[in-house]
Amino acid sequence: MRKSPLARPTAPAAADRGIEPASPPVDARSLARSVRKQAVTEVRRSLLLEAARSAFFELGLEGTSVREIAKRAGYTPGAIYSYFASKEEVYGALLGESLERLNAGVGAAAPAPVVSRSAAAQRRALQGAVRSHARAFFDFYRDSPRDLDLGFYLFHGLQPRGLTPALNKQLNARLQDALAPVHAGLAALGLGDADARSELAALFAHIVGLLLLSHTGRMRMFHQEPAALFERYIESLLVRAAVGPRGALASRRAEKA
Repeated sequence: MRKSPLARPTAPAAADRGIEPASPPVDARSLARSVRKQAVTEVRRSLLLEAARSAFFELGLEGTSVREIAKRAGYTPGAIYSYFASKEEVYGALLGESLERLNAGVGAAAPAPVVSRSAAAQRRALQGAVRSHARAFFDFYRDSPRDLDLGFYLFHGLQPRGLTPALNKQLNARLQDALAPVHAGLAALGLGDADARSELAALFAHIVGLLLLSHTGRMRMFHQEPAALFERYIESLLVRAAVGPRGALASRRAEKA
């Protein structure tokens, strides 16, 4: 009697070998359609935002309607609601984009790292960082007066009508993020947290006041240059930081280093 031949062992499944199964091939045409659709969406959204920007600057938030935005963008009002729930949401998107550019500008102003480990060099570096970050904040709104107009609806103490508390809080947080490096620098220079926050608020008020006077032409009555006044204020701020409770001690140590 002949023996049955032994069955050949089958190769273990991919999962048994710890190998992930291959993904199904991507439909190139579906991918291309998805990319085109996303591109069209971004273009339409950009057009709507630009139309809204011009409407807000000419008519204000109160005087602008969804119909007006749609008219300027060349769309029907219903098309806007496919992207934004209200004109306030459109405004929030515009201001959010503005604040992201502000934060990017402030972040890019970070000075080069300090090589020397001496206390004096470290202190000079901190002072330079405060100057750079504060100057970037000032320059952004100096060079973009429309962004200042747009953002002024959300400055502390002003309650923009129509914006939800959640959106108001979110956008104000991004504005504070742009000032955070200055606060951190002042604290590192020796100011206590309460004093650093007080100085930051004063710096913010000083910048806004200078820019409003500049953009409205009122600065001409004083025959002063806003940028020069800003630089003078920053230097006085750094002096105050140096003579603060911990700043004076750090300054004396730096002089001995």
